[in-house]
Amino acid sequence: MKNKRKQFAVIGMGRFGGSLIKELISMGYEALAIDNDEQKIQEYADIATQAVQADSSDENALRKLGLENFDVVIVSIGQNIQVNILTTIILKEMGVKKVIAKAQNALHAKVLEKIGTDTVINPERDMAIKLAHSFSHNILNEIQLSTDYSIVEMLAPRFMVNSSLLEMRVRNKMNVSVIAIKRDNEIVMPPDPKQTIRTNDVLVIAGENQYIRKVTEA
Repeated sequence: MKNKRKQFAVIGMGRFGGSLIKELISMGYEALAIDNDEQKIQEYADIATQAVQADSSDENALRKLGLENFDVVIVSIGQNIQVNILTTIILKEMGVKKVIAKAQNALHAKVLEKIGTDTVINPERDMAIKLAHSFSHNILNEIQLSTDYSIVEMLAPRFMVNSSLLEMRVRNKMNVSVIAIKRDNEIVMPPDPKQTIRTNDVLVIAGENQYIRKVTEA
């Protein structure tokens, strides 16, 4: 039996929601586009798996779409914070498995967290953090897991070269975990703690941002 493809629904076809729909479709997922603006729905009719015009602040309208059967529903409504919050509340009360909502600012994010949103994202803040972290020449790539935790790919810092993870006691002394080492075209995961770090190794490190920053800036 073939595994059922994950189903996503994106509410709000602004720049963020529209880009998300395109990316999800390109990755092979089923993605439902929802917006109150008929023109935007027409724009994504041939892109999304299905595009539906609906008022997301209307509980009956959302229930008719069967969103409780979707794996993830993303609320990407931008300017109207009130509708964004109301939509999120309705989705949570409907029993949607995972609700992700886009916040406009820190206060909006706090409200979304208080009402039980599974994941709150702030694209502008996250981009600013990613840009700031990119100023460290060691960082090659970064995934923000939350406000406080990340996974980064970084060139092995000088102080680690010619030493092993065991010798440096990375987890105990630095409070981060090296979960993989990329060497040439090979990926070692999990790495042998006794393995010596080389000059051109790329380390994949996970942990709290404050500790990762100390490693990348050392």
